[in-house]
Order: sequence, then C-alpha cells, then structure tokens
Amino acid sequence: MRNRLRRIIAATLSACALLGVLLVMNFASIFLWSITPRTPFNEAHPPAPPDYTLPSAWSALPELEDLADTVLPSSPGLEQAQAPVDVFYIHPTTYVGAEWNGPVDDVPLNTATDRVATLIQASAFNACCAIYAPRYRQANLTAFTRRSEEGLAAVDLAYQDVAAAFRYWREKYNHGRPFILAAHSQGTVHARRLLREAVSGTPLRHQLVAAYLIGIPMPEGSLRQSLPDIPFCAAPEQTGCLISWNARSAGYTERIQVRDSVTDTASTGDRSLCVNPLTWRHDTEPAPRERNEGAVFLETTPPQVMPGLTGAHCKEGKLEVLIGEDLPRDFMSRLLDHALGQGNHHPVEFQLFYMSIRRNASERVAAFPRTGATTNPRSAP
Repeated sequence: MRNRLRRIIAATLSACALLGVLLVMNFASIFLWSITPRTPFNEAHPPAPPDYTLPSAWSALPELEDLADTVLPSSPGLEQAQAPVDVFYIHPTTYVGAEWNGPVDDVPLNTATDRVATLIQASAFNACCAIYAPRYRQANLTAFTRRSEEGLAAVDLAYQDVAAAFRYWREKYNHGRPFILAAHSQGTVHARRLLREAVSGTPLRHQLVAAYLIGIPMPEGSLRQSLPDIPFCAAPEQTGCLISWNARSAGYTERIQVRDSVTDTASTGDRSLCVNPLTWRHDTEPAPRERNEGAVFLETTPPQVMPGLTGAHCKEGKLEVLIGEDLPRDFMSRLLDHALGQGNHHPVEFQLFYMSIRRNASERVAAFPRTGATTNPRSAP
C-alpha cells in the first residue's frame, strides 16, 4: 500500500514538473492566446473615449503631483511651471486584457500605467521639461505582433485618442512653445504617425526639439520618405531630429516580436534606425560601458542606480548591449522577459540609459534657442 502511494505521489510530481516545463517553454504562445480578443472588432463595444479636459484623463500634468515628478536625490528636477520646453509622452502597452482596446477609467490599469511607464520613462525628462502624458484607449498587444484588419482598427482607435490629446495640449497648454515628443513601443507607433500627420511639413516642425521614439523597429528608408524634413540625430546637441533604438544582446531570441503593424516594418534590405544613446550619433561606433552614466530602476524599493551597466553598439539596425549582471526585475517582469525571449531587452530600453537620456534632453533643450528658435512663457492652466 505504501509503495503504491509512493508511486502515485512520484507520478503526480513528475506530471506537475512536466506540466511546469511545458508551461514555461510555451509561455509566450499561452500568453498571446490568453489576451487575443474573441469578439470581432466591428461587434465589440469600445470603451468610452477620454475627456482631456479632465485631469483624470492624464497620467502626468505639470500642475499635478504624479509619478513623472519622481527624481533621484542626486539629480533634482526642474520646477515644471518654469520649464522652457514641454514633453508630450506617449506610454507603451500596459493593458493585458482580451478586448481590442483598453479602458481609460480602470483604476488598476491606470495605476499600472503610472508605475510601469510614466514613472520609469517619462520622469527622465523632468530635469528639463514640463511633462504631459495622456491616457488613451490603447490597442491590444496582439495588434502589434501580427498584422490584421481588426488589429489595425484597434490601433487607429488608440491613435485617434492620442491625436485628440495632442490637439488639446497644443490649444490649452503649449501655445507655440518648443517641445520634445517621447514614446516607447505602442506609444512609438502612435508618435510616428503623429509626427507624419501633425508635425512634419507644418509650423510645429520648428518647435520640435527632438523626438525620442524608442522600442519599435523603424526602417530608415521609409522614415526618410514619410518624414523628409526630420533628420536622424547625428550629434548630442542637434535639434529637430529623430532618435530611435531597439536594445538586444548578441544572439538574442525573439519569441514575441513587437512591431509597427500599421506601416509593416518587414521590408527587406532596409535596416532600422539606430541612434546610440551613449554617443547620440547615428553611426556604428561602439560606446564602452564607462560612458553609461546610469541605468535607473525607479520601480524598485529603494530605486536602484547602476552606472556602467552596459555599453552600446549599433549593429545592423539593432542596439547591441552586453549586460554583465542581473537586472532588478520582479516576478511578473521576469515572466514578460521570458515571453519576449532571451536577450530581448525591449521592456527596459529606457531604463538601461535613463541618466544618459536625462542629460541629453537637457543638452538639446539648452541648444535649441541657439538654433534660432524662441521660447514662449508658460500660460496659466
């Protein structure tokens, strides 16, 4: 009887172990299946649109106390009411539900957005600028992993919110002042379209300090065609230019490829734009880890600053990094890392170069008036 019980327990444990291995090995596929919408887009009921006249429709505003105000003791922020330049920041995907578009009035979702996007990315700009970060009905992640008409419709719905927030920001807050456009992942897809439709070829082009559009492969050829008057950044103090990179380790795997499904970046022979965030040049010169002032992980307690964590080298359209120590990632973040693939550093592309971004944004802001542009005083909200 005891031997039989032992065999049953051993068999059960073996089955559980095998199941665990299978779940880990197929986590990416299981995750994507779990968030795939089951209702056709034209039959779905989209969430109510955001009302940008309400502070609740924004993850960050200069007059609010929000996570974009977070600073390190060693790097204080600017009083945003006195900031000479605005930042319009578009956050990445934080919605992991199974609808085509996420709501903007969901408290747990908004809390997650504030913590895993505004805190760890937008705050990098509070040493130079006033930060505006709209909430929007973000598209389901699967819209960026495979091209479909329904996915394109979800992305377009999200973009319409972003475009409405941009118009409201211009009319209510900006009043002709210089600005930085910053975004990551899904946010970069919307920011690229915003540059094309609302900035390039318009007077706004002359207000653009720089566009930091990170985390989506963007072929150089198509960028030159769609944004002919916005060059790639080739120097640390150049203004009116475009910055992008996608961070990977050598020999990386990519189980989930996040891409711009709208413009479809699978064109062959056209490498993606890579501006090295340690040299701020559009070239292939490697930068050693000593030039990295600090990766910053504000989501940890206490926040961790890791100077010299990695160097950076633009190679074949990717930013190759070599990370020599474990990153401070919680359990859910490590699951995401595993789903994306070993050496795929998409989730931390801002954090790896946080202090470098912080310094560079201030350098470009300081350089901008010298290029002949003028700044306007901030109007009261």
